[in-house]
Amino acid sequence: MTADPKETITVENVVASTGIGQELDLQSVAMDLEGADYDPEQFPGLVYRTTDPKSAALIFRSGKIVCTGANSIEAVHESLDIVFDELRALQIPIEDPEITVQNIVTSADLGESLNLNAIAIGLGLEHIEYEPEQFPGLVYRLDEPEVVALLFGSGKVVVTGGTSPEDAAAAVDVIVEELNGLGLLE
Repeated sequence: MTADPKETITVENVVASTGIGQELDLQSVAMDLEGADYDPEQFPGLVYRTTDPKSAALIFRSGKIVCTGANSIEAVHESLDIVFDELRALQIPIEDPEITVQNIVTSADLGESLNLNAIAIGLGLEHIEYEPEQFPGLVYRLDEPEVVALLFGSGKVVVTGGTSPEDAAAAVDVIVEELNGLGLLE
């Protein structure tokens, strides 16, 4: 193993939710909100994309909003501020809604190829799902931090289910420690 795998951690996607505390007439919002995408036959929410930062806000009739596609918690807040401002411009009163991070997806690189069969056996079946005919990665459910890591033969790792960037670093530490303990990392 060369460099510290934690230094390779990249945030791929942050999913957060919020609500504006009121029902919305999505048809009317879609007509007035430039760039809005609303096709209730395909998806029950209105999709509004921001470009800087890049994200998609899924706005539901209930007033719930899910922001996805941002690459940092800061970008989620910036994107949702844009959405709130756009809705305020349509005379929809919005106070200062609480934003909750639901999931952060990160990737990292352990810096060497992995023997997934040996890892599946070594880590034990209670935390592992590995069916290479169906999915090329090994699914490892960690207890602490409570995340799911996908390990690939290339040495790449995807960590999902965390709610802070520190969860990914902690998960990478646990994985490296476990694999070192099993003699499966150089």
